[in-house]
Amino acid sequence: MKILLLLIQMTSALSLIVFVLLHAAKGEGLGSIGVQARMFASHKGLEEGLNRLTGIAAGIFLLSSLFLGIVH
Repeated sequence: MKILLLLIQMTSALSLIVFVLLHAAKGEGLGSIGVQARMFASHKGLEEGLNRLTGIAAGIFLLSSLFLGIVH
């Protein structure tokens, strides 16, 4: 049971990292250094789907962390 929870946590953590890095830059911070930062600003549908996937991965990560704390 503990090994399964650890695998779920690792998978959700890696997918959460990937999903966050795939998000478009919204501010004038480090993500907008290049000219191409504003080129992809109009993908609203893609961004909404990515937000949903990021939320699901974050929820799975939080729940697996909670269950690991209980099991441990």
